[in-house]
Amino acid sequence: MKDAHQPDWARIPNGATRNMATATQAPPAAPHEPVRSDRTRLLLEGPVLPTLLKLAAPTVALMTFQAVVNAVEGYYVGFLGSDALAAISLSFPLVMLMTTLSAGAYGGGVASAVARALGAGRRDEAARLAGAALSIAALIGVGFTVVLLAFGREIYATLGATGPVLDAAVQFSGVLFLGAVPVWVFQAAASCLRGAGITGYPAAVGAVGGVLTLAVSPLLIFGAGPVPGFGLIGAAWAVVGYNVVSAAALVRALRAPGSPFREFFSALGPDRRRTAAIFRVAAPSAINTLQSNMTFLTLTALVAPFGTAAIAGYGMGGRLEFLLIPIVFGVGSALVPLVGANAGAGNHARVRQATRAGLLLGASAGAVVGLTAAALPGVWMGLFTTDPDVLATGGAYLRTVGPAYIGFGSGLALFFAAQGTGRVVQSLAAAFTRLIVAAVGGYLVVRVFGRGLDALYIAMAAGLVGHGLIMIVVARHELGLFSRADCK
Repeated sequence: MKDAHQPDWARIPNGATRNMATATQAPPAAPHEPVRSDRTRLLLEGPVLPTLLKLAAPTVALMTFQAVVNAVEGYYVGFLGSDALAAISLSFPLVMLMTTLSAGAYGGGVASAVARALGAGRRDEAARLAGAALSIAALIGVGFTVVLLAFGREIYATLGATGPVLDAAVQFSGVLFLGAVPVWVFQAAASCLRGAGITGYPAAVGAVGGVLTLAVSPLLIFGAGPVPGFGLIGAAWAVVGYNVVSAAALVRALRAPGSPFREFFSALGPDRRRTAAIFRVAAPSAINTLQSNMTFLTLTALVAPFGTAAIAGYGMGGRLEFLLIPIVFGVGSALVPLVGANAGAGNHARVRQATRAGLLLGASAGAVVGLTAAALPGVWMGLFTTDPDVLATGGAYLRTVGPAYIGFGSGLALFFAAQGTGRVVQSLAAAFTRLIVAAVGGYLVVRVFGRGLDALYIAMAAGLVGHGLIMIVVARHELGLFSRADCK
């Protein structure tokens, strides 16, 4: 029976036990023949859409479950009072920034480089990439820890925290960001596995860790029997413990027998060529993450003059993006290795097929989420408020901007496809379409032409649609997305 605690590396034909048993029955492969695992062959030869769905499903499920874990953690902390809730709310943007940078930007660069190496049959290169990726991740994690420990109080004070809330935020993040290194190592290891077509195991580790966190967190927060309660920092220690154990489990998986990454320990340390290969994708992706946050802040500033109800309505309505992003990220985490492996193998027709499949799934997710919210805005807004003014402004946002989420989903999916190819710069430029159209257009209609909130929402919708359309144009130019050769 397969060991449930390790990914299935046993099927990898790397000259290990299984091949030794059949050595007398078949001649060895020619030295120049690429050595590819069954999982890599699935990326190169399996039916595109079913393979994409199979790889995406575990990550989508994990991200959905993690959203539940975060909500329950907030419920626990709520018993400690409003100061504690405010403290974790202040730390949330920094935690999200670290998560999106480590998983989406840096993780995308790692998965892309690994997938292209394995697609080309260069298993030794994949192991060296893993060693470099883990080393760089640990260094970045140390950087996050140092910055938050040294400047946490100043950062939170700049965000407006004072008194007991400021003290609580500093204490909470001081413990939480002690675990920055395992967060980055976990995401780097998970990205190596995803680049090899292994998505189920990282998701399983994350899910088991989430369950254990929910079990341990109330004990550390409130205490029980001989175990003292640590209050708010108990919640932080629970998360740190989860990250340490999860990172260790994934690093162990990289060292498992048959793994293409088994020799990564010999390649630990930043290597100039492999660092460049990772950051060629990771750096533009990080800029894309930052510009997304900049867009949200800019649009919030444009909404602010319309009053508190408008700010709350836009904020609650805009949270719909957080429902769509996990779905599209799950698709994207599968699209990167599928596109990357085929790009590495020189199978450009299949790269186009995978990109079209990802575009279909991203657009479909955006359409389902956005159109449902536009048709039933009260259902979504009712989860957060009963205030009629907030319901009205949030409902207007969903009715206007919701249908445009098809462009948002399309653009995100195509950006992940660009990560897989290793060519992200043009896609990054296209991603700024949303900021330019929505923010600049919104400023013009509100501040110059004196139009109302409805006109601003139209500018936001135009930004999302423009983002999706420009990304399609870039994909057509870069990949020949709708090549006639594929129809022959």
